[in-house]
Amino acid sequence: MSNQAKVALVTGASSGMGKDFAKALLDEGYVVYTAARRLEQMDDLQKLGAIAVKMDITKEEEIQNLVSQIETHHGAVDVLVNNAGFGLYGAMEDTSIEDARYQFEVNIFGLARLTQLLLPKMRDQKTGRIINISSMGGKMYTPLGSWYHATKHALEGWSDCLRIELAPFGIDVVIIEPGAIVTEFGDVVLEPMLKRSGQSAYSEMAQAMANATRESYQNGKGSPVSVITKLLVKAVRAKKPKTRYVGGLYAKPILFIRRIVSDKVFDRIVAAMVK
Repeated sequence: MSNQAKVALVTGASSGMGKDFAKALLDEGYVVYTAARRLEQMDDLQKLGAIAVKMDITKEEEIQNLVSQIETHHGAVDVLVNNAGFGLYGAMEDTSIEDARYQFEVNIFGLARLTQLLLPKMRDQKTGRIINISSMGGKMYTPLGSWYHATKHALEGWSDCLRIELAPFGIDVVIIEPGAIVTEFGDVVLEPMLKRSGQSAYSEMAQAMANATRESYQNGKGSPVSVITKLLVKAVRAKKPKTRYVGGLYAKPILFIRRIVSDKVFDRIVAAMVK
């Protein structure tokens, strides 16, 4: 793809991968819009030249305002990076349906609505690239992650269907599946999970999951964000991008094992990881 005067939009850009994605796309020469609820956390991106917009991905009016601003000033989006999302953990039984719905609103319905609104202009220009940030959790599973994994599995299927639907219009749909990456993810997951299930019938499992999460995300063992940013840049630069890019701690070996073993064998592997 030629990136001269091209426009990119990165959601969830106030921290972690989203912030790093935005910096990389600025370096690639794109006009970069960044969107997140915490506008003040994108001050550094604005200083680098990004156009930061406050947006809650669950608010229809804020999504529409962002799309209107982009189309008014720059026309269509050439690269959409659907990165906004979070991990809701806790036993399925201990998690309210209200919280579960919010998990889907952020991780699926919000990005779907944003994509819907941007697609007409992308189709008009007969080119574009939609990059959806999934997870290795979109292909595997862990205890106490039922609602989070449900959204990521949904994102995988949604992306696959969208890829076929949009191919006739010259629009590519790419999925990136990170493993354990050093971001806020581990911190965001732990406290709510223990609040929901730390004293319930699932308390022993919750403590084991907390220990495993700390080991992966908080003790310096996770992969740096740059690992995934490099995959994003590959996907953006490629004339014909792959449908999926996988990277980060655990991702490739776990997804390989998931493909070759039965469900029951994989269940035992996962259970052993959280003891």
